[in-house]
Amino acid sequence: MTTRTPTDEIRMPDRRRFLKRAAAGAALAATPAWARTPSLPSLSLGELSARRDFMGTEDESFWEMVKSQFPLRPGLILMNAANLCPSPYPVQEAVFGYTRDIDRDASSHNRAKFNSLAARSVEALAELLGASPGEIVITRNTSESNNAVINGLSLGAGDEVVVWDQNHPTNLVAWDVRAERWGYDVIRVETPPVPESEDELIDAFVNAFTDRTRVLAVTQISNISGVELPARRLCDIARDRGIFVHMDGAQSFGAVEVDLHAMGCDSYTGSAHKWFCGPKETGVLYVRADRVAELWPSVVGVGWDGALAGGGAAKFGTFGQRDDAAVAGVGKTVEFHQAIGAAAIEARMRALAASLKAAIRERIPNARFHTSDVPGLSGGVVVAKLPVDDHREVFNRIYEEHGVAGALRTARFPGIRLCPHMYNTMAEMEQIADALARSI
Repeated sequence: MTTRTPTDEIRMPDRRRFLKRAAAGAALAATPAWARTPSLPSLSLGELSARRDFMGTEDESFWEMVKSQFPLRPGLILMNAANLCPSPYPVQEAVFGYTRDIDRDASSHNRAKFNSLAARSVEALAELLGASPGEIVITRNTSESNNAVINGLSLGAGDEVVVWDQNHPTNLVAWDVRAERWGYDVIRVETPPVPESEDELIDAFVNAFTDRTRVLAVTQISNISGVELPARRLCDIARDRGIFVHMDGAQSFGAVEVDLHAMGCDSYTGSAHKWFCGPKETGVLYVRADRVAELWPSVVGVGWDGALAGGGAAKFGTFGQRDDAAVAGVGKTVEFHQAIGAAAIEARMRALAASLKAAIRERIPNARFHTSDVPGLSGGVVVAKLPVDDHREVFNRIYEEHGVAGALRTARFPGIRLCPHMYNTMAEMEQIADALARSI
C-alpha cells in the first residue's frame, strides 16, 4: 500500500478557497436561527395517508409521526390551538414556494395562475366543509368574516339579535357597535356554567326568542369556556322560526367534522391559523346560497362586476390585493387534513382533551373545569381552574420551567386554557398534569 505524502497544496487551501469558505461560514453565523431552512421530513401526503391506513389512527406511533410533520421546538408542548397553530411542513413549503415564485416574477402575467389556485382552494374548502364553492369566500380571519355578516344584514329599530354571552368579541361586541348605529336590540343569553345536557343549552336560547328575533349569532365552541353548543339542533329550531343563524366556527374549523349543509346555519366563519393549521391571515366565510342576496358586501373592490356576474358569495370577496401565496396554500392545508381524515383528527382531539382532564384530576383533586365532561358538550378547549389565587404565576411557570404553552384566562372563567391538537401526544397530557401539579 502506497502512502501519499501531503503536499503544501493539499495541506493548505489557496487564498481564494479559504476566503470563500470563511465568507460562507460568516454568512451562516450571521443568519438568525429562525431564518435557516430546517431539515424537512421526507414524508409526502400520500405516504402519510398510506401509513394512516396501515397503522390505524388508534396507534400512538401514528400520531407521533403526525407530530413530526410540524416544526415544533424540541421540549415544547404547544397547547394553544384556540389562538394560533403552527403549519405542517407541507403547508409551509407550499406557501414558501408560492411566495418565492411571486417575488421572482411579480408581473401580472406570472401572477395570473393564482386565480385558478385560489379557485382550487375554494373548491377544496367547500368539499371539506360540506358546502358548494359558490357559498365560500376566503377571507383573512374569523373577525373579518364575522363583521362581513354583521355589516351585511339589514336590521333596524324593533329587530332583535340574540347572541351567546360566551361569543368572541367579533361576534358579540361587534353587534353592539352596529346596534348603536341602526337601533336594533342585542339580547345576550347566559347558559349554565358547566352544562350537563343539550337541553340546558337549547332552552336558554329558545326562551330568549320573540316574534322580533331576526338573528341568532352564536359560537359553535366557546373560546373562553370550551362549551360546545348543539349546533344542528339550534339551527333547526331557529330556522323553523325564520331566524337567520350565524355560526362562529373559530374553534371548530379544522378541529371537528363540519358539514354546513347538514348543520343548517345561514352563515359560518373560521380562521385558518387556528385548528386548521393553515396559512396565516386566511379565513373562511360561508353564506348559504339562498341567503347571499340578503347580505350587502362590506368591501367593494376590483373585480366587483365579475363577482356579481359569477353569482354566489364571491361578491363578499373583492378585497383588493391579497397574499396570493397564502390563499393558494389553503388548498394544500385541506390536502393535509384529508390525508389524516377529519373524523380521525376530531376523535384524536377529543381523546386528548379527555385524557388531559383525567390526568389533571388525578394529580390535583381539587382542580375544577369550566369545560363540560358530557360527550358532545365540549371540544378541544379545556379551561382548568386550579386551587390558587392567581393563575398568572402558574401560567408562566409551566412555560418557563416545563415548556408547556397554554393561555391565561383572568376574567370570566379564570384558569389555564389548554387546547390539545393532532400534533400532541398522550404522553404530553401526563407531562402537562405533572407540570401543573408542580407549579401550584
